[in-house]
Formats: sequence, structure tokens, C-alpha cells
Amino acid sequence: MMAHLGKLSQSAYLRRLLCAAAVLSTQLCVAPLAHAQATQSAAEYPTKSIKIVVGFAPGGGSDFIARIVAQRLTPKLGQTVYVENRPGAGGNLGAEVALRSAGDGYTLFLAATSYTVNANLYQLPFDPVKDITAVARLASGPFVIATNPGTQIKTLKELVERAKQEPGKLAYASSGSGSITHIATEYFLSAAGVQALHIPYKGTSPALTDTISGTVQFMFGTVASTVPHVKSGKLQGLAVTTKERLAALPDLPTVIESGYPDFDVAVWHGLIGPKGIPKGIVDKLNKAVIEVLSDPATAEQLATDGLTPAKDSPEAFAQLIELEVKRWGALVKERGITLK
Repeated sequence: MMAHLGKLSQSAYLRRLLCAAAVLSTQLCVAPLAHAQATQSAAEYPTKSIKIVVGFAPGGGSDFIARIVAQRLTPKLGQTVYVENRPGAGGNLGAEVALRSAGDGYTLFLAATSYTVNANLYQLPFDPVKDITAVARLASGPFVIATNPGTQIKTLKELVERAKQEPGKLAYASSGSGSITHIATEYFLSAAGVQALHIPYKGTSPALTDTISGTVQFMFGTVASTVPHVKSGKLQGLAVTTKERLAALPDLPTVIESGYPDFDVAVWHGLIGPKGIPKGIVDKLNKAVIEVLSDPATAEQLATDGLTPAKDSPEAFAQLIELEVKRWGALVKERGITLK
């Protein structure tokens, strides 16, 4: 063989053989070493602080939940878990910052129902399903459908009948075009086969104010913002949007009980991270979150905002996100919903 080496000398050929052997030896050693390091990192995780990015300003519902969970996760994980607010673009700015971080479990994002709506209304620089690692759903709760008492509408059936009698004349408030309150209302109108005039506001507070004053006739409100006004008589409660009745208003029926058997819309929040977080770290985080949510004190804190703990596996939460992206996508297309 050496006689056929041409211009390549025997010594050069031998040197190449030795180099090739050295490279092969290194490659054979690297694979098990990398595996051992990954296993070790999952076992030792966390070794530094963990950040939860919230895509909204401090003081809102998402911020409230993130801070409860961060505070209670800190002693469970033995490292500080803290919240960083990155408001902007309906929560998309915070999502982009978090999902472009390293997939090592040290940067998470507090996703809400609006995350799956935004996927169908914005041109996102990431795939909201494929570019994430689902960690754990934290909590969920219903919307309360409420009307101004001056309408004399006292049941969901009466609301639908009025909408049929006066097409497009009933007006509803939302916290903004493309918001989850806008989407949830349109989802019900689609199920009922009726139309109503959408009046978008810049936030829940002004939407609620104008519903109470009678400027608009009805709205889908969060439990925390709406229940006190229903109890005081400033608003007339019609139904709640989840499968279960609300403990704070036990006499208020669900939309399902009101004649719409497939209607179930919840306001939920959960933790996701960038794509590629090792399974061992995800499982460790999920276990810690479930332990936090199983604490009665946590449930009591969440209840003040009308929420109940959710204890999904990472797989179940990932499936929920995918299904809701598809559900809201179909609705946006059907109803011609835009951000305008």
C-alpha cells in the first residue's frame, strides 16, 4: 500500500493515520461525557437564580400569579426565583425575550390564555408551539358574563333572544381588540349564532366602568373584577364560562348548563421555557410547581383572584397550548377578527 502513496511520503501518511485515530478516540469519549454532564446538570439543578418573565406590567393578573409561584418555589428549589416584567405588544415582547434565552431552565415565561390568541393575530418571530418547552400550568378560572341591570336581561337565554331580535344593536365591552375577553365573547356569539357590536377599551377597568354605566350592555369579565359588582347589584350575572360553577357565585349557572354543551373557556396561566430544556429539569420544575399548588395556602391566595390551582403534566400542558392555538385560529378566521 505504501508504494501507491504517490507524492504523499510514508511519514506523512503515518502522521495522518495517527491524527485520525486521535480524533476518533476523542469523539468516542465526548458522547458519554456529554450525556454524563446533562444527567449531572439535571440532578444538581438549580445552581443559580431562576427568572420568570411576565409580558405585562406589575400589578396585573399575570404578575400576581407569577409572584405567588416565584415566592413559593424559592424554598422548594433552594435558589431565588424572581419575576421580571417585560410588557409590550400584548405580551409578545416578554415571550420573545424568554423563548430566545438558553434552554437551560433558568429563564421561564409566564404564558396566559392570550399567548395562544396572539399566535393567530401577530406575526411572531417564533413558533408558539414548536419553539417552546411546556413546564406546568399554574391556575385557571372562568369569565363571568354580566349585563347592565338596565337591560332587564337576567339570563343567558334572554341575552341571545335580545341579540336575535335586535341584530347588531347590543354592544359588548372588551379590554381591547384581540384581547382574550374579545375572543371569548366572539366565541360565544359564534356558538349562539348571533351578532353584537364590539366596543374595545384600553384595559378592563374602563370596559367595566362603561358596562356598569350602561354605555355598553354586556361583557365577559374576570372573576376578580366582576364578582364584587355582581354581588353589589351594579351588574347582573348571567353565567360563568367554565364547566364548574364559581364558589363565589354558586347560584350562577355555567354556559354549558345554559344550553351550550360544548362551551368551555378558561383564563389560564402556566410556565413555559425555550425549546430544548432537558427533560430531567422540566420534571423537577413540574414536581416543585405541583407541590406548591397542592399547598392550601397557595390555593387560598389564588382564590382571591377567582382562580383554582392546575396540576397538569408538561405533556398535558403542551397539548392544551397546541389545541388552543388551533381553536382560536379557527375563530379568528371565521369571525374576521383583527387587532384594529
